[in-house]
Amino acid sequence: MTHDPDAEVKATARDSLEGLPATITNAVLSGPSHPALLSFFADCRTDESEQLEMIALNATTDDATIVKLAASPHKKVVEIISNNQERMLRTPEIVDALGTNPLTGRAVIERILNFIGASEVAENLDGQRDESEITDQEAEAALRAVLGNEMGGFVKQLIEDKGGDVTDEQIEQLQEGNLFQLVQQMTVFQKIQIGRMGNKEARGLLVRDRNKLVAISVATSPKITESEIITIAQSRNVCDEVYRVIAMSREWTRNYQVKLALAANPKCPQAMAVKFVNYLQDKDLRVLMRSRDVSRAIATHARRILSRKGKA
Repeated sequence: MTHDPDAEVKATARDSLEGLPATITNAVLSGPSHPALLSFFADCRTDESEQLEMIALNATTDDATIVKLAASPHKKVVEIISNNQERMLRTPEIVDALGTNPLTGRAVIERILNFIGASEVAENLDGQRDESEITDQEAEAALRAVLGNEMGGFVKQLIEDKGGDVTDEQIEQLQEGNLFQLVQQMTVFQKIQIGRMGNKEARGLLVRDRNKLVAISVATSPKITESEIITIAQSRNVCDEVYRVIAMSREWTRNYQVKLALAANPKCPQAMAVKFVNYLQDKDLRVLMRSRDVSRAIATHARRILSRKGKA
């Protein structure tokens, strides 16, 4: 009746459904209900976390409703959805929604990337060896399997390095070319695979993707180089999670230039940036102390360290 052509009947039916007490709706949401009914309650009970959890756990909930719930501001709902590997494989839009949800935390991101990234690569290569040992020929074969026949012909563009680091200016040029157009056509699954196995040009584009799962797949790629990490740490066009991944990596933060880039980058989360200020040389501390690009907290901390040394 909520779809009745009579507006009054339609409104009354909606009001009746929305006004049902929890004792009744909970039985509906946790049982084998019609997907349309579950979708209705997902739309009208957006503030009811427990009921949304029931909908997310319900096997009869359709994938379109799960996509909507994946973008919801309820952490437990997000965690429930991220554990359903079958749905994520079937509907990439779920992963897309999870990747743009601020509540999708580090544990969830790692779980999804381990499942989507590493497991599919291993499957495509028959599980013969660790991903870090994949050759270009094997990566090409795996990407052809992931991208399918329609885009498989572009795989060499995504594999072959042109040499040198990818600068901001080169990224702007890439965004006007075929590679950018190709990447824009990909699903989130495909982007994650390219982020892990593609070349520098592909990584330079994808690390700026609005979906943090895609961006992090680049930062954790076994093919990424130290110089690329420095460039990313200096960039002001990536999501906060990428800076966190770099900052928490012992391998990358052993490099002085990485520490300096994170400390001097106003986009890097302040708590992490402050930590790296402690490791900087006096000449770099003086630059930070006078810089208008960094936050007052960073400049003040740099001044404090120099003052303790009697060099401010």
